[in-house]
Amino acid sequence: MMNNSLIQLHSFSLPKFPSSSSTSGFSSNYNINNRRRRCRFTRFAVSASSVPLLDLPLLPFPKEQILVPSEYKKLHLYEARYLALLEESLYKNNSLFVHFVLHPIAVNETFTEASFAARYACLVSIEKVERLDVGALVFIRGIGRVKLVEFGQEQPFLRGLVMPSKDYVLLDNSELDSKVSELKEALHNLNSLEIKLKAPEEASLQTQTSNALKWAEKTVAVDCDEAFIPSLAERISYSALQPVSGSLQSELSTLQKEKLRAMDIKDTTERIGNSLKYVKNNISIVAAKLALQSLKIQ
Repeated sequence: MMNNSLIQLHSFSLPKFPSSSSTSGFSSNYNINNRRRRCRFTRFAVSASSVPLLDLPLLPFPKEQILVPSEYKKLHLYEARYLALLEESLYKNNSLFVHFVLHPIAVNETFTEASFAARYACLVSIEKVERLDVGALVFIRGIGRVKLVEFGQEQPFLRGLVMPSKDYVLLDNSELDSKVSELKEALHNLNSLEIKLKAPEEASLQTQTSNALKWAEKTVAVDCDEAFIPSLAERISYSALQPVSGSLQSELSTLQKEKLRAMDIKDTTERIGNSLKYVKNNISIVAAKLALQSLKIQ
C-alpha cells in the first residue's frame, strides 16, 4: 500500500529545477540528467464531498529546498517554462502556486524507468516580483500545507489539483494558547540575540525568524478558500523553522531535518514542542557565538 502523502508521476518529462536562493544569501542551481526520463503516475480518489480543491501551477524542488508555511524565500526564475508559470500564477491564479519536493523512490528491483515521489507540498503566495534582464526575482511566502490529488503536465509547466492538509488539535484552547505564548517568547529572545550577533549597532534589524513570526501573527490575506489557511497556532509552530544568522552547515542540516519532520506532523502541539526545543538550542548556540564575538572585540 502506497503512502497517501505520495503521488507517483507518469508521462511527463522530468523538469529542471529552477535556481533559487533564500534571503540568507544561499543559492544553488539544480540540474538533472539531460536524457529525457519517463515517470509513473498514480491519481488518488477524492470523495465527492465538500473538500475544497485548487487547480494550480506546480513548481518542483529537491528535498534540500523544502519550504514550510510562514517561510519567506527568493527565487530566480529564468527558463521560459518557469517564467510562463510565473505569469500564469500572477494573472490567472491570484498569485498562487504550489512548491513541492520531487525526489526518487524505490518501486521494485526490476523497474527500470525513473520513479519519483511528490511530497511536502506547500501553497505559496507571490509577495513581490523584480523583473531582470534575464528572468525575474520572485519573493514567495509559504502559506499552508496541501496534498496533491491530481498531477499532470500542462505545457510548458506542471499543474495539478490540491486540497488543504491541516493539523488536528488535541488540547483545549487554554493549554494550547499557553504553549504558543511560550514559543513566541522564546522566538523573541532568539531574535534579540540574533540582532546583536548580526550588527550590534542596528537594533531594529529584522531576522528571518522575526519576519516569519510577524507574518504568522497577522490575518493571512490570500485570495483562496479559508480552508487552505492554517490556524494561528499552526502558523506560529512553523515560524521557528528559519535559518539563524551565521548558521554553520551542520546547523543548516539540523534545520533541514526539523523542517522535514515538521511537515510530517499533524498535531500542532507536538510541532510546537519540537519547535520550542529547537529554538532553545539555537538560543544557546547564538549566546555562545556572542560570547566569542565579545572576546574577539576585547
